[in-house]
Amino acid sequence: MLFFFSKFAILVRMKKYIVFLAAAVLAISCSHTEKAPSHPSMIANVDPFLIGSVNVSLDQLLSSQLKETAVEIVFYPRQNEVALEWSHNMAQYQQFWDEAGRQLFVEALNRYNEDFSNKKLTDTYNKSRAVYGKFKGRLLWKTLKFSATYSSSPFIELGYRFRNNAPYFATRQMAAKEESGVNKSISESSASSMYFTRVQGEELAKLFDQAFLLKSLEGKASSHSADTDRDEYYQ
Repeated sequence: MLFFFSKFAILVRMKKYIVFLAAAVLAISCSHTEKAPSHPSMIANVDPFLIGSVNVSLDQLLSSQLKETAVEIVFYPRQNEVALEWSHNMAQYQQFWDEAGRQLFVEALNRYNEDFSNKKLTDTYNKSRAVYGKFKGRLLWKTLKFSATYSSSPFIELGYRFRNNAPYFATRQMAAKEESGVNKSISESSASSMYFTRVQGEELAKLFDQAFLLKSLEGKASSHSADTDRDEYYQ
């Protein structure tokens, strides 16, 4: 009987030792695991900066006429994103395009120009609204300058549309669920469209070009600052 209890005590001690060893190995493994980067797509640790502006046309409330609006184009090197920033109907918007979305825009514009030149455009909206594809973007907006910032991840369709008997290359931002949760009464972002003449589309395509964006970083000092107006808006 004494031998049995001695053997049992040894087994218990061995089991505790194995558990301790496993925990130690796990702790060492975790301590050597690198943290996921906060900006996995970062191409430079540089604050966002303005790279240009483009005039586009927007829909107006209670009117069939379009309103031409200046849109600022801002490069976010830490996210490798370009934001279209504008004000409309007393609200402020930031529409973010990643590298894949920017490339799709350029390809879509080229296809539109070909269809335009070959007189292949149709005035049937359902056939033209997303004829060149779509991608999932990201939107931030404020209803007033000092209000909370809301966010959503809407699909953006690339196509064209006839307005007042004239064709425009167009992007259609679909409605999407509001994701910040700061105001339960706001459930989603609204749908909206941007209309580009061919010249305006080419202007934005140049600013979307990745080679141009990389060149724009020349002379920009690396910065760890996160307190600029645009960084605050982004977060």
